[in-house]
Amino acid sequence: MQERGATPPAGVAARVEELRRQLHYHNYRYYVLDDPVVSDAEYDRLLRELEALEAGYPDLVTPDSPTRRVGAAPLDKFESVTHRLPMLSLENAFSDTEVREFDDRLRRFLRTTDEFDYVVEPKMDGVAVELVYEEGRLVVGSTRGDGVRGENVTQNLKTLRTVPLALLADPVPPPALLEVRGEVYIELEPFKKLNQERLARGEPAFANPRNAAAGSLRQLDPAVTAARPLKIYCYGVGEVAGAAFTSHEQTLEALKQWGFPINPLIQRCRGIEAAVAYHRDLERQRHGLPYEIDGVVIKVDSLDLQSRLGAKSRSPRWALAYKFAATQATTQVLKIEVNVGRTGAVTPMALMAPVEVGGVVVSRATLHNEDEVARKDVREGDWVLVQRAGDVIPEVVKVITERRTGAEKPFSMPGRCPVCDTPLVRPAGEAVTRCPNRHCLGQLKRSIRHFAGKTAMDIDGLGEKIVNLLVDKGLVQNVADLYRLREDDLLPLERFAEKSAANIIRAIQGSKRTPLDRFIFALGIRYVGEATARLLAQHFHTLEALAQATEEDLLQVEGVGPQVAASLREYFQNPRHQELLAYLMQAGLALESPPPPPQTALAGKTFVFTGALSRFSREEAKSLVTARGGKVSSSVSAKTDFVVVGADPGSKFARARELGVTVLDEEQFAEMIRRSG
Repeated sequence: MQERGATPPAGVAARVEELRRQLHYHNYRYYVLDDPVVSDAEYDRLLRELEALEAGYPDLVTPDSPTRRVGAAPLDKFESVTHRLPMLSLENAFSDTEVREFDDRLRRFLRTTDEFDYVVEPKMDGVAVELVYEEGRLVVGSTRGDGVRGENVTQNLKTLRTVPLALLADPVPPPALLEVRGEVYIELEPFKKLNQERLARGEPAFANPRNAAAGSLRQLDPAVTAARPLKIYCYGVGEVAGAAFTSHEQTLEALKQWGFPINPLIQRCRGIEAAVAYHRDLERQRHGLPYEIDGVVIKVDSLDLQSRLGAKSRSPRWALAYKFAATQATTQVLKIEVNVGRTGAVTPMALMAPVEVGGVVVSRATLHNEDEVARKDVREGDWVLVQRAGDVIPEVVKVITERRTGAEKPFSMPGRCPVCDTPLVRPAGEAVTRCPNRHCLGQLKRSIRHFAGKTAMDIDGLGEKIVNLLVDKGLVQNVADLYRLREDDLLPLERFAEKSAANIIRAIQGSKRTPLDRFIFALGIRYVGEATARLLAQHFHTLEALAQATEEDLLQVEGVGPQVAASLREYFQNPRHQELLAYLMQAGLALESPPPPPQTALAGKTFVFTGALSRFSREEAKSLVTARGGKVSSSVSAKTDFVVVGADPGSKFARARELGVTVLDEEQFAEMIRRSG
């Protein structure tokens, strides 16, 4: 081996580059096109030659070399990655009627009667990831995470032969920046073999291919990931700099040319009825495919229409996941018990004889509320049909009354909380029965589990059994107590040894630095989900500003209505919550504010839109404002700077004139946007 820095003989560097180019191309032919043009022996000869040259001249090694797929050192933990553009989830449909309603909504939104071209894709049951390429080379690979932030699993994704390390440049060079979204999955036969091998080693089997893919992708040691049969299909892009597309179909074709695997079952359909027919056809093929799918994804093909349609808080308007009919099974209800949630909601739960539903063993299913139990007439001892709603959440579909013997026991909601014995209440007009005792240990346990959850503070290891143990032993009486725990507190407890105690404390302490939106969500404020927490963080930037906001201030946040605003004020005005937040801050929590808005002429200005816009979609107009540091509100107040008026404006226009707020028509708004850069 030559010393690092030694100059290679003439022609060696060029030969190394040529070998890499050939190997990338042959990987593409083999793994993407399934059409190799060299034998395995010839491929191995080229790879060995490259390995020998790189070993002899280490300075010639590059991160995208085919020899670099495996070999990185194990990590201590995964770093966080922020997606430039959010990886939104999809709205679901479960019937042809819902899909047609989706098409009708798009027509109404765009004010057209024309049929749309749709691209319809198999909905892979795997793990969503993002691959970022700069100048054609893979630089970062991450999981979807919460849609805004994921985990950096670059070294693991590099082990997948179907993930190109360097992009093909013929016939069209790749753009300077390319973010590619895809789904990592494991085929059924390799999955079965993987489980057989695990059982033979005395390890637990994976429940299904999706769990196996997720677990394999999150290994700290890339060598473990490399040993797993992971594959990827790519389905779209995030941010792109240096290339332009007019349609989703064209985007997929470009990705395929650059070396990405694209599912060959993807079709372009003219009109929604063709998309419905495609779904029906693919559902018939479903069980003959080598991998699991749980539906199809229907996307508007035109990127111009996608832009005009925009997105809601959690999902794009222009795409829909049309799920297959859920796999169902029959089992017996052994008992109906009630669980107390973090907000005090008391939910009936069916405990059932374990049964496999869609590849997962199910033994519990929610019955939602007292009225739902009565409507379905579910009784202890009943035989029932269960399914995983959307192939995920177990639910009781119906009772098989023909199998009743007369020994079944009807359910009635208890009068007192099963945890704290407080009398339960059911507010007038609500379907949910609640425990009003805010000191109820059942609520406390659920609130701690929510606080520690992956999309909240992400405290690894704080599952149900550990949380129950900490609360039952009196070590934790609120979430702030988590940060007072020490290893010595845990060692006397069942389930804990030195290593496990150290791991829990390390995870708790490691959660102290967290994004503001995750912390807001972790607090468990009623009606404040992940999307709303993100909007609040972006608007107020600090916890102090949010805590001091009036209801009028809160209503200025796009997406926050009177119910959410009232709940937020009630939370932050509560002395018990103020004390809890003070304890958390004293524990050393460092809340990371969103990046500051760009400094333009619109920075800090608040806009309200009313009426039908013709030059922009409503979402486009909002994006133009927020991209320049402005704010968008859903209501007009004295703090509003501009009201943009389209055709047939509503009461917001009258309110703006009453308050003397500056009113802009679309032309004036467009000119303001142009001048602000």
